Amino acid sequence: MKTSSFSLTLNFLVLLAVASADPNPVLDIDGKKLRAETHYYILPVVRGMGGGLSLDFTGRVNNSEVSFCPLDVVQERLEVESGLPVTFSPVNPKKDVIRESTDQNIQFEAMTICIQSTLWQLASQDEATGLYFVATGGQKGNPGKDTLRNWFKIEKFDNYYKLVFCPSVCDICKVICMDVGIYVDENHMRRLVLSEKPFLVMFKKVD
Repeated sequence: MKTSSFSLTLNFLVLLAVASADPNPVLDIDGKKLRAETHYYILPVVRGMGGGLSLDFTGRVNNSEVSFCPLDVVQERLEVESGLPVTFSPVNPKKDVIRESTDQNIQFEAMTICIQSTLWQLASQDEATGLYFVATGGQKGNPGKDTLRNWFKIEKFDNYYKLVFCPSVCDICKVICMDVGIYVDENHMRRLVLSEKPFLVMFKKVD
């Protein structure tokens, strides 16, 4: 059986279109597309175990010394607290829509006592627990090996979303790929951490 050149060309064009299609947009709780540089609250899907995301001092230890700055990313203890607004900045600054499985900078839009930025970054491995917590102080943009810790992704999980650390901004770099979850420390603080159990989230546009 012969295959026509027309059929081959058509199949090639279909495959090319699928390969070049953008990932699905991330939607907020109203079903609208998330937009770059727009303020949102990141809220938990599971109710009764804390509120939105915010900043706090957690007593993180670096080189056997307690670090007060930069502040770490935490979940508010009370469900009624929405936390602090964040903005998302895609790896391609020309893109306006926030899409699934795409590298993003995430930054709190808030003032702090620390001189560092409020942009999320993965902290160095914690000496006491051996875990990787999510802190702030990252550098916006400039994708590559020098900013590897500053990129996070939003991925679909069933009917909800989860945050993931698995940066794609450096082809030659060896990276950790894990979900972002919640770790409750000895002070009952709910800290964001790389985890095998994802923290399911939804996004609410700030009025």
